[in-house]
Amino acid sequence: MADHVQGLAQLEILCKQLYETADTAVRHQAEKALVEFTNGPDCLSKCQLLLERGSSSYSQLLAATCLSKLVSRTSNPLPLEQRIDIRNYVLNYLATRPKLAAFVTQALIQLYARITKLGWFDSQKDDYVFRNVIADVTRFLQDSVEHCIIGVTILSQLTNEINQADTAHPLTKHRKIASSFRDSSLFDIFTLSCNLLKQASGKNLNLNDESQHGLLMQLLKLSYNCLNYDFIGTSTDESSDDLCTVQIPTSWRSAFLDSSTLQLFFNLYHSIPPSLSPLVLSCLVQIASVRRSLFNNAERAKFLSHLVDGVKRILANPQCLPDPNNYHEFCRLLARLKSNYQLGELVKVENYPEVIRLIANFTVTSLQHWEFAPNSVHYLLSLWQRLAASVPYVKATEPHLLETYTPEVTKAYITSRLESVHVILRDGLEDPLDDAGLVQQQLDQLSTIGRCEYEKTCALLVQLFDQAAQSYQELLQSTNSGAADVTVQEGRLTWLVYIIGAVIGGRVSFASTDEQDAMDGELVCRVLQLMNLTDSRLAQAGNERLELAMLSFFEQFRKIYIGDQVQKSSKLYRRLSEVLGLNDETMVLSVFIGKIITNLKYWGQCEPITSKTLQLLNDLSLGYPCRRLVKLSAVQFMLNNHTSEHFSFLGVNNQSNLSDMRCRTTFYTALGRLLMVDLGEDEEQFEQFMLPLTVAFEAVAQMLSTNTFNEQEAKRTLVGLVRDLRGIAFAFNAKTSFMMLFDWIYPAYMPILQRAIELWYHDPACTTPVLKLMAELVHNRSQRLQFDVSSPNGILLFRETSKMITTYGNRILTLGDVPKDRAYGVKLKGVSVCFAMLKAVLSGNYVNFGVFRLYGDDALDNALQTFIKLLLSIPHSDLLDYPKLSQSFYSLLEVLTQDHMNFIASLEPHMVMYILSSISEGLTALDTMVCTGCCSSLDHMVTYLFKQLSRSTKKRATPMATDERFLHIMQQHPEMIQQVTPSPLKCKKSQKRRLPPGDRNVLHVRIPPERKQQAMHLCFENLMEGIERNLLTKNRDRFTQNLSVFRREVNDSMKNSTCGVNSNDMMS
Repeated sequence: MADHVQGLAQLEILCKQLYETADTAVRHQAEKALVEFTNGPDCLSKCQLLLERGSSSYSQLLAATCLSKLVSRTSNPLPLEQRIDIRNYVLNYLATRPKLAAFVTQALIQLYARITKLGWFDSQKDDYVFRNVIADVTRFLQDSVEHCIIGVTILSQLTNEINQADTAHPLTKHRKIASSFRDSSLFDIFTLSCNLLKQASGKNLNLNDESQHGLLMQLLKLSYNCLNYDFIGTSTDESSDDLCTVQIPTSWRSAFLDSSTLQLFFNLYHSIPPSLSPLVLSCLVQIASVRRSLFNNAERAKFLSHLVDGVKRILANPQCLPDPNNYHEFCRLLARLKSNYQLGELVKVENYPEVIRLIANFTVTSLQHWEFAPNSVHYLLSLWQRLAASVPYVKATEPHLLETYTPEVTKAYITSRLESVHVILRDGLEDPLDDAGLVQQQLDQLSTIGRCEYEKTCALLVQLFDQAAQSYQELLQSTNSGAADVTVQEGRLTWLVYIIGAVIGGRVSFASTDEQDAMDGELVCRVLQLMNLTDSRLAQAGNERLELAMLSFFEQFRKIYIGDQVQKSSKLYRRLSEVLGLNDETMVLSVFIGKIITNLKYWGQCEPITSKTLQLLNDLSLGYPCRRLVKLSAVQFMLNNHTSEHFSFLGVNNQSNLSDMRCRTTFYTALGRLLMVDLGEDEEQFEQFMLPLTVAFEAVAQMLSTNTFNEQEAKRTLVGLVRDLRGIAFAFNAKTSFMMLFDWIYPAYMPILQRAIELWYHDPACTTPVLKLMAELVHNRSQRLQFDVSSPNGILLFRETSKMITTYGNRILTLGDVPKDRAYGVKLKGVSVCFAMLKAVLSGNYVNFGVFRLYGDDALDNALQTFIKLLLSIPHSDLLDYPKLSQSFYSLLEVLTQDHMNFIASLEPHMVMYILSSISEGLTALDTMVCTGCCSSLDHMVTYLFKQLSRSTKKRATPMATDERFLHIMQQHPEMIQQVTPSPLKCKKSQKRRLPPGDRNVLHVRIPPERKQQAMHLCFENLMEGIERNLLTKNRDRFTQNLSVFRREVNDSMKNSTCGVNSNDMMS
């Protein structure tokens, strides 16, 4: 006994050290000792002693946390009786100690919820012992306020716990529990919470009393958790909040047909303090999002009427809305009015005219106070965007009044953004324009809103733009103007250019008129005139934000008015001709190219502007405008003068990072497309275009040929060069042009790339661009790599590829263990590109790989052996942690198992085991591409094995050594296949793959309980019914069909199972 007391005292000291001490070393030692305690064999009994006799809250917290870990473990789970005892003990402990520290109570409730969830299907004497949750809680609800809080918190935490999937247990098991809880208990819990809320609201609670305030908060949380339940297993992503529909079960209809439920929450909103009302509004948001199909038309109209009345009441009494949380939730509620209901239904609501007026006033006021809760504005703009988009489709005779209020919203947004510029500059506030994502999101919404009553929008923009442009010109011409005044006007013009681009981008072809196109022309003319003014000043000064706005405008204009679908007689072009002399689309394109060249000339050192400018050039080079562009003198200038002299970003700037050169690839991709338009077989034109790159390659070759050279200069020149070449290689999709590029680079310059890998393998900023260029060169995109029958170039290209992979792989492995935080950048990224390169060349269909072994060439073997060495140096976890690595690896593995299975069969057992383990891990990946690749790889491997098994029973003259070796490995290590094959039964995607039917010992399945074995035996009999021992397509298809039925039958059998946790659930 004395030992127990001493042990408890020691644990108490360790808990205080863990939670209270500021000494890191002491805290670390305490944590280490407590981890040993939680893993000890007597942890359970000591946890009970801690709860009974512990003198500090920290020791009680430790006990509750340890018990949660014990009941959650999947290996060696606690017996059913023991878990029942813990559940009952926790309930009694909470009932007899209602005033524990809040974090201890929370931990114990979490323990109860975890036990209940994990034991939901456990039965004792045909009774589901963990399902009587409401009965367990009733005694708490009939006692003091403190007990009521505990009882309600138990239900709330349990609902939340069952709704949340965890990684330690299979998703299928989670959905079974969640569905059963939904069907058996959730509605009763929701009804109980509503009844308790009605009782609380009717008793005039003293909310200044902490305990009564806490009770009401827990009741609201419980209601919200019930309404926020994942009813059908969709796991809604919060980022798509405005698209959410609450899939209330049909059995809940009575609660929503009765208007008292809705009225309850609206009444609560007006009667409780602002600190609690956000929870009420959150519940109302969920109620407003109830699926439409829960009601018939008449019921939906009645429900919507009550909902709109409640919203109107809040708008008429906005005292609580200044609270940011209330304001945010109310904006969400308004957005749900249109996301879940149609405009034709809204206009039929009795108070619609008054409500739409109040919503419009609320929106205008919100937009004018732009600095207050900016993240909530999204929901208001979303509401008006949906309303405006519905106008052409509404069939109701009642007026929607949007022609009155939408222009007010548009005006409020535009004027508030312009007025904010001065305040932001004066007070040094954060500029919204710096948040490009938020601005673009709001502009996308405004593009639809502004197009409603477009005449008013256009008139407003013209007026404001003319005022701002005139003031800007006057300031530029004045000698007394201050820099701050100029900055303010540039900020206002920036917003106006963004907004003009947005409303032009909101043009819908079938709903647009000539008059609207003419209005677009008015706006476009003004922006182009402003561009001429700002471009003329770039030699002295420029505004980065304004230039980015211009590029956004050009992108929107390109999408709408550049292309073969646009009427060239559009009144927009007529207006451009009248004002600016731009008579047709070709002249407009010349303005685009002129702006692109100007930006690249003056903004070459500004990465955001350069990147967006080159993206615009890239978009123009795609499709219809390309042929027109080539005829422009400015484009011919770019094709003939792509040097740093004319485009500064192509220069080798010693102050910039190597990664800053990425935009060069985009530039040369666009130039490559433009060059291909008229290139044909003109080798002289190609050589002329490649001249700057030829000079650069010769310069690098000259530097590398000497022992002393400027390494940084050589790196920068080479990296820029290979990025340029990668862009050209990507653009050259035709055989003729790509062969010109291939003959230019091979064999003359390939040794330089190999030398760079040898020298700088440890520097990913240098090696990654080189590897990516090589991966692009070997990629047989659009069948561009088609060599003549007498050409050895395919084989020679593979030799170079093998040499580069081998050189890089062997050298990168010499770096040893790389720290986790640097592993991807230093090693794994390059390895990923090597895998992609090898996959591209193996699946390119331009190399006959049989000739390598036939003529004793070790290029293929070297590449594959390097692949294995690189693979074995990567932990399994890293293969799935990095998406690009996993995609390149699994796609390569699919090719290897399909075409080079003899190589896989020749590997050592531990290597084969590693590959099979990686397939097993990949089958559970969320990435469909990875999962499908694993299924395909497994298909090829098991097919190969089946064929070897079939051949081993027949007489063969000289069996291949690798065949017998692989068979021998599988026979010696049957667990290899057994480890992998259960996984496809879990992965629905894998059912689409045709695994070959074979011996039943190929599929390894855990033995079900004895009373289930007869049913399982029948399932397996049906699985193999009509299946023959061959791999004919017809036989595979039949097996695939049987497998789908087999899975369904086994799942149905498991649903009816009353087995406890200790039983082997075959499908989980």
